[in-house]
Amino acid sequence: MSVPTESISRHALLEIANQMITQHDNYFVGLEANDVIQQGEILVFRGPYFLDDQGLPTAKTTTVFNVFKHLAVELSSQYHLA
Repeated sequence: MSVPTESISRHALLEIANQMITQHDNYFVGLEANDVIQQGEILVFRGPYFLDDQGLPTAKTTTVFNVFKHLAVELSSQYHLA
């Protein structure tokens, strides 16, 4: 059974997400969400992924992925895009 979620604007949600990012244990300067979309009941966050010169993932890429996954889990249960 799904719990009703609160409608929120993209801008307001990104403000909340970026505040959560700065408080995350794995935060580093430059880590930020600059877009969010709704896919079904899941919020998908986007931002810089810190790829190397060949376009391959770096250690920071893994951190970004994990932080964005954390945001999706935490915020998708509370909000949906207006």
